[in-house]
Amino acid sequence: MMLPGSHPERVVLNDEVHARPPEPLAAPTRLSYLAMICDAEAREASFRAVVALAKTCGVTPPEPGENHFSADLFAFRLKWERHTEFVRYTFIRDGMGREPFSDPALEAVPKDWVSGLPGEVIMAAHLVLVPAGEAAVALGESVFPRDALVGSVMGDDTSAVFTDFRIYPDGFSRILMQDRGLNAWQAGRVAQRLLEIDTYRMMALLALPVAQGLAPFIARCEQELARITAAMVTAGEAEEPVLLDRLTRLAAEIDSRQSDNLYRFSAAAAYDEIVQRRIAELREQRIAGLQTLQEFIERRMAPAMNTCRSVSTRQEELSRRVARATQLLSTRVGITREGQSHALLATMNRRVRQQLRLQSTVEGLSIAAVTYYVVGLIGFLAEGLAAAGALPVKAYLVKGLSVPVVAIVLLLALRRVRRAMHRED
Repeated sequence: MMLPGSHPERVVLNDEVHARPPEPLAAPTRLSYLAMICDAEAREASFRAVVALAKTCGVTPPEPGENHFSADLFAFRLKWERHTEFVRYTFIRDGMGREPFSDPALEAVPKDWVSGLPGEVIMAAHLVLVPAGEAAVALGESVFPRDALVGSVMGDDTSAVFTDFRIYPDGFSRILMQDRGLNAWQAGRVAQRLLEIDTYRMMALLALPVAQGLAPFIARCEQELARITAAMVTAGEAEEPVLLDRLTRLAAEIDSRQSDNLYRFSAAAAYDEIVQRRIAELREQRIAGLQTLQEFIERRMAPAMNTCRSVSTRQEELSRRVARATQLLSTRVGITREGQSHALLATMNRRVRQQLRLQSTVEGLSIAAVTYYVVGLIGFLAEGLAAAGALPVKAYLVKGLSVPVVAIVLLLALRRVRRAMHRED
């Protein structure tokens, strides 16, 4: 049977659930793990570094554009993953030294290659998977200080894990995992979750310094907003534009800061959710006298995440309050300007009426002046005709009779011009 054409993203979306599978692990095994914060350029440089390492070891390198690569490089196994903000490297070696962390897997990796990796280390850890045999608590206490030991039994007593969440002088934290009935794929999934918990915990906490640095700024802006709103109560028309200018400057400053840290707070919430989900997947069971991983992380991480959420909420609420105050003051300024415009229009109307009255007076005087000149011309004409004997009446009589006739004609002509102008308007 021939199916209709597939969606262009069908295969990619289907394979997403199979992306970044865990590496199968069998005790005893050592893992060295690095998570590097990288920008876009550094992530590409990371890909090129992995390609170069694979070619050096005689292994087929990843294809361009791939975000995941796993291969056996003979002296060690490498798992490389590229994410939005960071890149992860996992180095795996079978067996272990006399002490769990005495000969980490990273020792087999070329040192110059490791030192040249792009980005900044946000999380580094050595994880050792040991077989069952020794009592779990005794095993944990043999590696970590008793007062800092955190551990639990996981997954129906199939594994146990111990750590102290500290960074040792070599720059790595340490995780000890005991296999108490896991198959290779289960062990790989548990190890991957443990490393992801610490990675995403650190990525989430990147928002804490941002929140701590933002808190004084928000407090200062809240005080400034309080001063402005208090001044708005008694402000007159002259002070309102000044207050509006202060508000708009404050709003611009808040929006600028908010755009700078919006992604960081959103990412922190997403990373925190992943941490909680990974912890739940471990299905921890308490070991008497020890804190579980969930208890330890929630006790330290929950206040930090609450601080980030509180600062983010305060910032959003402050932005809304400034917007409301700006809208209110803009309305007041608008009403004031409308009143000023109304007063200005009233003054203009009075001036126009005065101009019309003056114009009417001038038009009357103009009619009288024109009548005077026209009558004078008629008088000259009548005197000339009388002198020639062609006028049967006195010249001054003609001149006197022409005055009302000329005035009426001029008045009618002026009215006609006015009507024509009104029609054009």
